[in-house]
Amino acid sequence: MRIAISTLLLLASVTSIPAMAETCEVEIAGNDKIEYSKSEIRVSASCDKVRLTLKHTGKLPVEQMGHNWTLAKTDGWRDLAQAGVQAGLENDYLPKGDGRIITHTDMIGGGESTSITFDLSQLKKGGDYTYFCSFPGHWAMMNGKFIIE
Repeated sequence: MRIAISTLLLLASVTSIPAMAETCEVEIAGNDKIEYSKSEIRVSASCDKVRLTLKHTGKLPVEQMGHNWTLAKTDGWRDLAQAGVQAGLENDYLPKGDGRIITHTDMIGGGESTSITFDLSQLKKGGDYTYFCSFPGHWAMMNGKFIIE
């Protein structure tokens, strides 16, 4: 009888534990040809957080061919990318404190990688989001859709 009660208490305590937060992993690469490896990134709405890793598969240094990954709402992302030119490399070519930036990685050069983890709750399932590289001029070719399904 004691074993049965102990087992029931154990089962009740296990089922009352909230589900663990799910962190979804995403990888994307940039190269010396000013290209991302993906034109679209899809993540599940069940993800609480997203851990994104950017790898620069090229060889050129950050000053010549830097890449980053910047996420913004699609409406206005081009204006944001153009505004970043004045910010300079030390600010990852992004206007400091600009509310249009949802998240971004550091600017990296050939052979380097960087990662960020961000909370998906700040975004809406079915929302319209674009990611891009903010290095001057790269945004025109290095951009894609970020889709929450």
